[in-house]
Amino acid sequence: MSDNHAKMGKTTPAQFLTAVLGGLFPPLLTIILIAIMVINIQKSHDSAEPESNDPASVEARIKPVGELKIVDASAVHVDMTGEQVFNAVCTACHTPGALGAPMFGNKAAWAPRIAKGYDTLIDHALHGFNQMPARGGNPDLTDLEVKRAIAYMANAAGAHFVPPEPAAAPAPAAPAAGAAPAAGAMAATPAPTDAAKK
Repeated sequence: MSDNHAKMGKTTPAQFLTAVLGGLFPPLLTIILIAIMVINIQKSHDSAEPESNDPASVEARIKPVGELKIVDASAVHVDMTGEQVFNAVCTACHTPGALGAPMFGNKAAWAPRIAKGYDTLIDHALHGFNQMPARGGNPDLTDLEVKRAIAYMANAAGAHFVPPEPAAAPAPAAPAAGAAPAAGAMAATPAPTDAAKK
């Protein structure tokens, strides 16, 4: 045991001081960084405008981040135009080119897709293709809305697709012979005369 102690030698004051300072440095650095953080938080809190307690300010502070959209299930659905669908759904990926989506109006990116044809693009949009989800991720879109959006985006890049129009509403059926007239309709029979009453 004494041989090992003799080989190590004695610790010099410089080595001792280096070891003490090395052991104190991390805790001191941590304390200094915490103090700087507390000072910065206090400065930002002091410079912030004081919160007002008027009803409008309180309402703005407690306003929910997202709002639930209540849709009347019995309401008549009105299909959106291609531009409206693009602005509501497609723009999330096709404006920045996210996930490999061809950017809106980029003729070079759209050219090989347009060459595949309108029907192929519609199939890809309706059922999903590569990283694009079916119906652009919005299952509420009708087939007509998806077709209009495809025509809108492809045409902006040089295609000449004709967007479909909604089917014409059926004409109201004429009343059958002998059927009672609708409420508020004038009867076609003449009013009885005095001679007919006798």
